[in-house]
Amino acid sequence: MADPYTILGVPRSASEKDIKSAYRKLAKELHPDTNQDNPKATERFSEVTRAYDLLSDKDKRAKFDRGEIDADGNPAGPFGGGFGGGGGFRGNQGGFRHDGGFEGGFGGGGGPEGVDIGDIFEGLFGGRGGMGGGGFGGGARRGPPPKGANVSYRLQVSFVDAATRANQRITLSDGKTIDLKLPAGLENGQQMRLGGKGEPGPGGNGDAIVTLEVGNHPFYERDGDAIRLDLPISLSEAVQGAKVKVPTVDGPVMLTVAPGTSSGRTLRLKGRGFTRKDGSRGDQLVTLQIDLPAEDQDLKARLEGWQDMRDLRSKLGV
Repeated sequence: MADPYTILGVPRSASEKDIKSAYRKLAKELHPDTNQDNPKATERFSEVTRAYDLLSDKDKRAKFDRGEIDADGNPAGPFGGGFGGGGGFRGNQGGFRHDGGFEGGFGGGGGPEGVDIGDIFEGLFGGRGGMGGGGFGGGARRGPPPKGANVSYRLQVSFVDAATRANQRITLSDGKTIDLKLPAGLENGQQMRLGGKGEPGPGGNGDAIVTLEVGNHPFYERDGDAIRLDLPISLSEAVQGAKVKVPTVDGPVMLTVAPGTSSGRTLRLKGRGFTRKDGSRGDQLVTLQIDLPAEDQDLKARLEGWQDMRDLRSKLGV
């Protein structure tokens, strides 16, 4: 493989961010899925991936810069001749004689007069497992190819949709749209992970991370898994009692106001709140507020001469 810096088009002083940016740009251009009729692009994609695999690994990059490994990640030969697949030491190197015991290379681990070649190179390469495939010439052991980058999204969800878990449509960076089913127990700022919906990479696509932002509502207020609502009623409805229409996130319902109801009384509508993590629903808490008309002469005339003689503030010590 050619110089990995040249392949990615970055200088040797490039930062990790520069290397990643260059790779992502080339990977998008050369990905096999978008170049099915261009074998050269596929070959170039593999070359770019191998270059990124080496330079994105701090340890490998440092070794390459010091000349300890080549562009393919194989250890550079400490005896000058390298460790190719052709077998053995060449000539008389490092005090070892090229005799009959070396003709087959080092695959069997043996050497002249019972010397274990694996022990000799264990000190050079940090253990027998340091050479890929258990022999020489197989290249340095590599980890799994990296996945593509994750992509972050922010999705605004209305208060009512969050409470009822209505499906949400989101458009991804590739232009595709998907429908999301909101999770039970949804909280503002909660994140959803969509596997394989991120950017492409040699080890597969990354993920999409969607942050859900629940909007406010003009008259509903969330209280844990409950929804609170202040409901205005008239004086006549409070005094005489009535059936009144109440909005909920699931649509309007009828609510019975008992005769003689005071302002501030709270009534409960079961199962009209937010969905809990176990799938059950919270309640809607409706607080009644008596709304008196301003300057209603007819009401004043009706109440003229009448006075409520109760001591309503005695419990307050006044």
